[in-house]
Amino acid sequence: MHLGCVIVRLQGCAVSGIKAHAVQTEVHLIQGAKFHLVGLPDSAMKEAAVRLFSAIVHSGFRYPGKRITINMAPADIPKEGAAYDLPMALGILGASGQCPVDGTDEYLIMGELSLDGRLMPVKGALSMALFAKENALKGCILPSANAQEAALVGGIPIYGMDDLQQVVAFFKGKVPLPVKREGKNSDSFHISSGLDFSEVKGQAEIKRAMEISAAGGHNLLMIGPPGSGKTMLARRLAGILPPMSFEEALETTQIHSVARRKEESSELLESRPFRAPHHSISDAALVGGGAQPQPGEISMAHNGILFLDELPEFRRSVLEVLRQPMEEGMVTIARARSVVDYPARFMLVAAMNPCPCGYQSHPGRNCSCPERAIERYMSKVSGPLMDRIDMHLEVLPVEASQLQDKAPAESSEAIRQRVVKARWRQRDRLRDSGVHSNSGMSKKQIDSFCALDSVGSSLLHKAMDRMQLSARAFDKILKISRTIADLEGVENIKDTHIAEAIQYRNLDRKAWSA
Repeated sequence: MHLGCVIVRLQGCAVSGIKAHAVQTEVHLIQGAKFHLVGLPDSAMKEAAVRLFSAIVHSGFRYPGKRITINMAPADIPKEGAAYDLPMALGILGASGQCPVDGTDEYLIMGELSLDGRLMPVKGALSMALFAKENALKGCILPSANAQEAALVGGIPIYGMDDLQQVVAFFKGKVPLPVKREGKNSDSFHISSGLDFSEVKGQAEIKRAMEISAAGGHNLLMIGPPGSGKTMLARRLAGILPPMSFEEALETTQIHSVARRKEESSELLESRPFRAPHHSISDAALVGGGAQPQPGEISMAHNGILFLDELPEFRRSVLEVLRQPMEEGMVTIARARSVVDYPARFMLVAAMNPCPCGYQSHPGRNCSCPERAIERYMSKVSGPLMDRIDMHLEVLPVEASQLQDKAPAESSEAIRQRVVKARWRQRDRLRDSGVHSNSGMSKKQIDSFCALDSVGSSLLHKAMDRMQLSARAFDKILKISRTIADLEGVENIKDTHIAEAIQYRNLDRKAWSA
């Protein structure tokens, strides 16, 4: 900072995806009467001159009658939104001698100003706090509404400010207390959704498959007539997933911090997300996008479940954009000026009818659909997408005798305990690899951890030949077999595990038998 030449520099950041990058606000005052803002500002930033004048005057300070030049560096990074109002205002006050400038560049300073000088909340406060911590800054100066969220990071002071006057008082030595709350020390979180598998009558085979899906993080497709319980089962799957670690919770909250509306809660997300978009959703809403790229539903479901009910009713173009994120766990949104990455490691859970009328597989009702109509209906979901779904399950209606059975079914908590034990085995096996579940194993890891004996190998090779399975389906069967073995607590995959895993490639078996 060089007050003598009337240049003030303050530290801020630009949030791209969920990562924050350094942005320095440089303010220069000389004789004149114009306001210049440079450094790739968007339209909201270009309107800052009006907000800054009103906020500075209403806060009891003097707006300098000089030519004000503000540069947002580096100039090649797009700057969006009004979150840079506060550093710009402080820069003007510092350059005009109304606010101390020593040490201001040692803090991350961000906030939107109202016309009367109050500080309004901004998006991405969690990413901003992480940036400040990683860059060893002294603390973060943010609007009070963002302080609780930013303090989740822990290890760095967060100063929640109400208005411009309070920020200036801070640098004059009247130091307010930082937010005391820091990142939680708990290793994991689990919040019950209130939906329990004990409420589901019958469907023992489907529950078993869903337990395997949860234990290994495997994608799942349920096919069955209306009323067979597909949606009911899917909504209870989140209740048996293992709890998130603090690192997972923090990363998930970062995504929601970037996307959330200002009035939404800034608490740490402690339960895994469950997102169920309507089939009318657009490509951009599902994957993410917009003029100012925002995360889509697949990123909002990061570390949780993306449930697509009535799968063939989604536009084919919408479904096809899922293919790459399902493989890579990341979605990349390219724009003319920037490329934004959002994490998207989710479990895809989908449900569909077997035909347009819905009753092709119903044991007691006749299907009225012509064969050609059934083929068109099933072809709405492409083969490449179907091949990426690990488990295909046929869900049949529950018999009346099972619905009237008063005996309590197994609870979600009992199932979850087995799932958690299986996940711990996987994390121990895959430690230091960045992979947390069997579904994410690479080809090299599959070769290392999914070795088969001669019986199991022969069984899988026969299934490959008879069912004409793809190489991807071959790997998925091995991953599912590994998960079944983990649930049993055994290290070696047996032929029974392979046989059960093959049963979960329902559509492949039907295509072969046809």
